[in-house]
Amino acid sequence: MNKQSICRCVVASLLSITAASWAQTSVGLGRADYKDNCASCHGASGKGDGPMHSFLLKPPSDLTRIAQRHGGQFPQELMWEVIDGRWSGDGGPHGSREMPVWGQEFKARAMTEPGDSPRTAEWSARQRIASLLKYLETIQQP
Repeated sequence: MNKQSICRCVVASLLSITAASWAQTSVGLGRADYKDNCASCHGASGKGDGPMHSFLLKPPSDLTRIAQRHGGQFPQELMWEVIDGRWSGDGGPHGSREMPVWGQEFKARAMTEPGDSPRTAEWSARQRIASLLKYLETIQQP
């Protein structure tokens, strides 16, 4: 094996380790955000049975069956729109907007951090939504 091949193998190994580590971290961050922001309505297990569910006009969705309701595939783009909420209008894919507009909320929270700009706050909001999506994928039931 020549020097260039060894370097490529080392770089590929490091990238795969980093990607796996990021995925685990991302799921963990998504789990924490879910617990703090979503479980009160959707329930700790995501079945739509949180302590606030009886106070809502529309019952919260069972988040463990998202993929099942979409032919076995987790609909990343649709779920991004539902969670972010900034571009879906009042109706949107979620129905009524009883659900908070998390894209706006996460960005507003990030703007309270010292030194944050609108650009970094937007990046932070998107990272949080991506982490929530990763977590939601892990709780899907057949």
